[in-house]
Amino acid sequence: MNDLNGKCVIVTGAARGIGQEYAVSLASLGANVVAADLNDCAETVKRAEEQPGTVIGTTLNVTDLAQAEAAVALALSRFDRLDGLINNAALYGTLKGGRFDTLSEADWDAAMDVNVKGIWNCCRAAVPAMRKIGAGSIINIASLAGSYGTPYVLHYTTSKAAVSGMTRGLARELGRDKIRVNAIAPSAVLTEATNDFFADKTDVALKTIRSMQSIAENLQPSDLVGTANWLLSDASAFITGQTIAVDGGTMM
Repeated sequence: MNDLNGKCVIVTGAARGIGQEYAVSLASLGANVVAADLNDCAETVKRAEEQPGTVIGTTLNVTDLAQAEAAVALALSRFDRLDGLINNAALYGTLKGGRFDTLSEADWDAAMDVNVKGIWNCCRAAVPAMRKIGAGSIINIASLAGSYGTPYVLHYTTSKAAVSGMTRGLARELGRDKIRVNAIAPSAVLTEATNDFFADKTDVALKTIRSMQSIAENLQPSDLVGTANWLLSDASAFITGQTIAVDGGTMM
């Protein structure tokens, strides 16, 4: 993955958790990263200070196309190119679960707005810059929920299934531009958002998830970075339109 050195990647949802791990790992390989989030990315920037690549932070609400375009403009002004995009920002921890007919309309709309429209916006903003250099790699973060059909979180499950469908459609559209589009579908990852989502049922939920895996360990954020780095690198030059499960062997 040495070819990531000097490349520029935008990572959304990069203030903490998985997004922060993506940003710091990319910087360790010499990539320049725009860490974008609704929240302050100062901790992410600080963690990457000693890395060969540069990480800069910016505020981004992915539901706003103009803000997505501003993040791309920042990347181009600082690094003069855009090679990759990790669409990691998602609404998860604050969603309330329950039977499908008890979910609030506000939560349903919010999940679709952030988890689906947010990726659409960021792709719309990023693709013109990738077309200019004749290459690019986009990674959308899907979920085991969308592949497995997780019940009692239909808003989240549906939004993540849509991410996989969008990934395939974009891959077919953008192949002629030499822009690859793939998705990563993890099972539950040990993050603050997962704790927020499951609340007092976290231990039971994580035990249940482990029991369905061939590798019976819950994922850490660091378990996802290798797949992302590979998909951004030229080592995966002919991989596009795929949703890759990083779930310890739950879906096969």
